[in-house]
Amino acid sequence: MFKKAILAAVSVAALAAGATAPAFAADKEFRIGILGGENEADRLRNFQCLVDALPAAIGVDKVSLFPAADYDGVVQGLLGGTLDYAELGASGYAKVFLKDPKAVEPILTTIQTDGSTGYYSVMVARKDSGMTKLEDMKGKKLGFADPDSTSGFLVPSVTLPAAIGSEIKEYFSETGFGGGHENLVLEVVKGNFDAGTTWSSGVGKFEDGYTSGNLKKMVDKGILDMGDLVQLWQSPLIPNGPIVVRSTMDADTKAKFKDFMLKLPETDAACFSAIQGGDYKGFTEVNEDFYTAIVAARKAKIGG
Repeated sequence: MFKKAILAAVSVAALAAGATAPAFAADKEFRIGILGGENEADRLRNFQCLVDALPAAIGVDKVSLFPAADYDGVVQGLLGGTLDYAELGASGYAKVFLKDPKAVEPILTTIQTDGSTGYYSVMVARKDSGMTKLEDMKGKKLGFADPDSTSGFLVPSVTLPAAIGSEIKEYFSETGFGGGHENLVLEVVKGNFDAGTTWSSGVGKFEDGYTSGNLKKMVDKGILDMGDLVQLWQSPLIPNGPIVVRSTMDADTKAKFKDFMLKLPETDAACFSAIQGGDYKGFTEVNEDFYTAIVAARKAKIGG
C-alpha cells in the first residue's frame, strides 16, 4: 500500500508552478494536497487510508497524494486548480482566500476532545536552558515554523508584541524559520534556536505533548521526549484549520466527500487519527465566515 502512495505522488514543483488542469480529470482522479513540515514518508503513510477508501466512497477511479515540501506548495496547487482537497491551517486558508476568494470552499474543521474548535500556538525551549517564562527569551534567538503557518508564524507575530511590550525585531536578537513544525522543534532541541513556536491543542498534559498537535505527533513517533522541553508562552485560542475542497468540484462528489469525512471518526477511527495527528472528537461544518478574523489578521500583517 505504501508503495502505491509513493507512486501516486508527483513532483511538487509542478504544483508550485500552478500547472493548470481540467476542472475534474477525465479518469476522475481525486487529488489530495498534504502540507509540508513533517517527514514525507510519514505523511504518505498517514493518508494511505484515504487512497484505499475514497474511490468507492465518492465514485472516483483513483486517489493521488501530493506531499508538498512546504505550506506554499499546497496553497499554489489549490490556487492552480491541481488539487481537490487539502487540510490547511487558518493562515494558509487566508492566503488562498486573499489571492482568490473563489478558489476553494472550507467545509469542515476538527473538534478538540474538550469540545472546542480551536487550538494554540505554544513557544517551547530546551528545559536545560534554565528559561521558564517568555521574558527569559529577551535578547535570544526565536524560531518560527513556516511563513504560511497560523500558529507557527502569523499568530505569534500578531500577538507577541503585546505580550512582550515591544516589537519582535527589537526584543529578540534574531528570528528565523525552521522549515516546518517538526523540523523547528528538532532545531530547538539541537540548540539552533533558543525557542520556537509550534501548534498544540492545549488540552491534556504538556508531558504527553497534549492531546493533539505537532508535539503530540512527534511524541507518538518517538522522536521527541517532552521532558527535554519547557513551555514559555501560549497564544489566545486560534480557529482550527479547515478542510477545503476545490470550489469547482461537482456537487455530487463534494457532498459524498463531505459525508465520508463527517462519518470517518466512527467508520475508521484509526484513519481519522492518522490524518489528523492526535485525539479529536470529530468534525463540524464551517464556512468562510469562521475565518474572518484570521483573514483580516493576515491581510494586515502580511498582505496576502
